[in-house]
Parts: sequence; structure tokens; C-alpha cells
Amino acid sequence: MSTLKLVVAGAAGRMGRAITRVIMESDGAQVAGGLEYSGSPSIGSDPGALAGSGETGTTITDDPLPLLTRCDGIIDFTTPETSLFLAELAAQARIIHVVGTTGFTPEQEKAFEAAARHARVVKAGNMSLGVNLLVALTRKVASLLGPEFDIEVVEMHHRHKVDAPSGTALMLGQAAADGRGVDMRDNAVFCREGHTGPREEGKIGFATLRGGSVVGDHTVVFAGPEERLELTHRAQSREIFARGAVRAALWARDRKPGLYSMMDVLGLSDM
Repeated sequence: MSTLKLVVAGAAGRMGRAITRVIMESDGAQVAGGLEYSGSPSIGSDPGALAGSGETGTTITDDPLPLLTRCDGIIDFTTPETSLFLAELAAQARIIHVVGTTGFTPEQEKAFEAAARHARVVKAGNMSLGVNLLVALTRKVASLLGPEFDIEVVEMHHRHKVDAPSGTALMLGQAAADGRGVDMRDNAVFCREGHTGPREEGKIGFATLRGGSVVGDHTVVFAGPEERLELTHRAQSREIFARGAVRAALWARDRKPGLYSMMDVLGLSDM
């Protein structure tokens, strides 16, 4: 089987450098180049050298078209606007698009459904094995516990994260809602302030913390009468997300065009 040639979007960022390192360490994959915004001081640099892993023989550019015509896929942890732009290009090129970007509006989400008619899109709010197991467990526990157990999703990230709640927190809230058989958006409580009154039964609460250099902590709390169950995942390195993204790209190479999740990649869809 030929080596999968992967472009790294946002190659100069912390996540992009982690992805570059993991690709270079992976059997069956190689770095085909990097993308950055116009005017980035990293344009022209070798992404491998920038990541501290040695030369790849490729460069970082702000022009995606030449790269996407000669690669097999792109791994994209950037911004919603950039990811939407890349989704259209990936569909035109009929390549793999692994999307770890978060913060999309419901309307923006529809663009990936359209792109998936031609591209193999693997999209998830979190690419780590542990988090996706947490999602599956949350859905299962929510299906077993009755409405007397209140559900709260608590997340903390570094001070530079710009969207809240995190994409992972929303994944966990959706899993809890799916387990309960209810609509998440109709039952979500994203903010509490002032005299809120008693907590409504069946609501799914979200609490967001930001500070320091925390990579990502997530806890789902099931608070019942006189007992409490907590499911927690703590990320200690961005490498776990990078490894999941590369694994997703390798998994997608033999799939038909479509919109997939990490639950599909890891075989957890039926858990």
C-alpha cells in the first residue's frame, strides 16, 4: 500500500507541530506540506524542522491549491472559517479531510454534509481515544440512570481557547441527551447567573473554566439523591489529539465519501 501523503493546516501552531511530529513518526504516512495564513513568518519553512523533528523536504505555504492537488488528505485544526474553506477544496479534490476544529454554528455544520458527498470527512470535537470512550460511556450511563440524576458537564482549557463550551463538552452533552432520548439544545443550560430558581429536572448543565496552560479536562457529573457518579478525562498533551487525527486519516483512505466521526474510526458507534 502506498504511503498516505498528508498536508497539515495551521502547521506553525502548537497543534500543527504536534500533528507534523506524529505523521513523521507514523508508518504509512508522510508530510506533504503545510498551510498557514497569508503573511505568516513561517511561510517557506520546512514543517518538520519547525516541529523539531527534522526535514521533510516540503515547505509551508499560504496557497492550498497546489498542495491539495498532489496529496491524499489534509488534517485541519484551525478556525471555523478556514475549515469551511478547506472543506470545499477537499471536496473538489476528492481527498480525505480530517477536521478537529470546533466552534461551528449549526448552519456551518451543514457545509460538511455537502462536502462529504465527494470527500471522506472525519470530523470530531475531540480526536483522542480516551475522550471518545468517555462519550460512549456517558451515553450508556445516561440511558441507565433516571431523571432524578442531574447531569452537569464541566470543562477546563488553557487561557487562549476562544470557543466555549468546548467541542468536547458539547459532544458529551449530546451523548447524555442521546442516552436520555431528548434533544440536547432544548435541555442545555449554558449559563447561570443571579436568582435562577431551582434546577429544572432533565436539564443538562455546562460549566466552562479557562486558565493557564490546561490542555483539556472534562468531567460529566451524574448527581442523584445521596450519591454522585463522575466520569473524567484529563488530557496531558496535544499529542493524543494528533495521534487520533493521523489514525483517522489512515482509516479513511479506503472508505467511500461520507461524513464520519471518531466513533466510526474507533469502532465505538454501537457501544
